[in-house]
Amino acid sequence: MNTFGRELRITTFGESHGRAIGVVIDGVPAGLPLTEEDIRRELDRRMFCHIHWLNPRCEPEEFEILSGVKDGHTQGTPIAIVIWNKKAISSYYDELWMKPRPGHADLAYYLKYGKFYDHRGGGRASGRTTAAIVAAGAVAKKLLALVGAEVAGHIVELGGVEVKRPYTFEDVKKSWEKPLPVVDDDALATMLEVLRKNAAEGDSVGGGVEIWAVGAPQGLGEPHFGKVKADLAHAAFSVPAVVALDWGAGRQLAKMRGSEANDPIVVKGGKPALETNKIGGVLGGITIGEPLYFRVWLKPTPSVRKPQRTVDLAKMEPATLQFKGRYDVSVVPKALVALEAMTAITLADHLLRAGVIRRDRPLKDPVV
Repeated sequence: MNTFGRELRITTFGESHGRAIGVVIDGVPAGLPLTEEDIRRELDRRMFCHIHWLNPRCEPEEFEILSGVKDGHTQGTPIAIVIWNKKAISSYYDELWMKPRPGHADLAYYLKYGKFYDHRGGGRASGRTTAAIVAAGAVAKKLLALVGAEVAGHIVELGGVEVKRPYTFEDVKKSWEKPLPVVDDDALATMLEVLRKNAAEGDSVGGGVEIWAVGAPQGLGEPHFGKVKADLAHAAFSVPAVVALDWGAGRQLAKMRGSEANDPIVVKGGKPALETNKIGGVLGGITIGEPLYFRVWLKPTPSVRKPQRTVDLAKMEPATLQFKGRYDVSVVPKALVALEAMTAITLADHLLRAGVIRRDRPLKDPVV
């Protein structure tokens, strides 16, 4: 499926080397302030052109809002955004046809779609397609702002280098002023050197990111199959290269006794709240007003310049390939922006499900 969400639905389209990629967003109420600059701001965050190894293609994100917006406000109708592919070089992939790249989706797409799939740049499975998700996330973040909620993330591990120092949500947001969103300056310096070294060696690295959602209201999520945590996990694993997820304190909780893992319930400002938040802001699949946070782990970029063994599907015999095109030495930074977007989209969908934001009236009328 290429559609995600129940009340706020996004449908993405396009391939890495096709004419364009894009997204149709349905379910946004009329009256939401939205401009091209809102979309541009989020798309620019995934560029990282100042670090060549992270974006050698450095696609100029030329886009158009085709529908759903008039005079700087949403109309309540589907919003269509198209992002043009301008810098694709498909010739790099000529010799790779019918020779699936290890670690990529080439083999899976061949087994499912036969010779009809587009292998250039990864086609539909390319990380390039997440730009459409980021555009939709810009709209979702505007919806979250209506209730005072915001989403931000940062890199916690890259190429085996981990962030060690403690930090706050404000530190996370401020980290975006650095070359990479890393709260620990010592770790950042080492990460940049690891990227440089692996680029020089023709290899790649993976890592981990942490996503925060602060200000989400209580009561989002439903029992069993509508749990907000489950929907966010679904959203996270829809981003290419994601291999694992830790919610809240994650695996550390599994090592504790119940008496250690439980967050004491206290009174704050006359309301029940958690004294600590090891559980990550969700109990029984429902938000309780505490910050949500989780970590997502991503594998290294499958494209590397080192020789790799594969099979020539046309001849059904062993083959060796050595990729010569452009690739990001790590998908982690771009994936972080896409994961922020999917988190915002999921929470905005739950705001509409719960009726916190209404679809049946313009936003100039009362929200609830």
